[in-house]
Amino acid sequence: MTIRALIWHEHRHEKKNKLVADLYPQGMHGALKKAFDGEKDISVDHALLDDPEHGLQVDRLAKTDVLLWWGHVAHGEVKDEIVERVVKRVWEGMGLIVLHSGHFSKPFKRLMGTPCALRWREAGENERIWILNRNHPIAHGLPEQIVIEHEEMYGEPFSIPEPEETLMISWFEGGEVFRSGCAWRRGAGKIFYFRPGHEAYPTYYNPQVLRVIRNATRWAYNPAPAWTSVDDAPNVPHDKAPVPLEVKGPKLHEHGEAGYR
Repeated sequence: MTIRALIWHEHRHEKKNKLVADLYPQGMHGALKKAFDGEKDISVDHALLDDPEHGLQVDRLAKTDVLLWWGHVAHGEVKDEIVERVVKRVWEGMGLIVLHSGHFSKPFKRLMGTPCALRWREAGENERIWILNRNHPIAHGLPEQIVIEHEEMYGEPFSIPEPEETLMISWFEGGEVFRSGCAWRRGAGKIFYFRPGHEAYPTYYNPQVLRVIRNATRWAYNPAPAWTSVDDAPNVPHDKAPVPLEVKGPKLHEHGEAGYR
């Protein structure tokens, strides 16, 4: 079955910054789409911040198996109702790959429930991403480390909830380290945060970086039907219980009345 991937990109820097425009003439989303060239089991499309409803209409999200998210300067422009759509789809089983500055995106912070803050420095440092579990599906085909010649530094502490799996740790020339590959589950959905991808550097032309993104998309895919009732909280009448029972005490709610939220 084909995995339906959707790359979401704010597409701001390429319009305003010549350096980024020259590095990514087809947009960063165009470079990310190249990660899937020739992959017959994955179809890929993109959506941009300035598209109607940010390109994340209800029906489009319903048909998305894995959403990849890159944002930086325009996190605040993402409408809250669209954020809630994304979060609900993750709960239902859609995979989410959050890239680089997406750590401050509204959907990621909403799903993590923490500030997701970190140290940073833009100095074109050498980065070594150490793979902690080379047997993990996201690490398939990778060496023991990925070396990136120039990157923005992200450093600990990274105020995220403890990952269910920490797959990669970065070391930077300035001495900092960072958890660069972290995985969680929220509801029926899998989430992977992957650190590299600063827009001032050609990181998304690095074949090993693109392999991680490709592997993570396959890992995050959930073939099960969407858990569309994940947000339901039904009041189950006593006479509909799996085992017959009698009401023995007082009640706040009328028969079948919705609960408080």
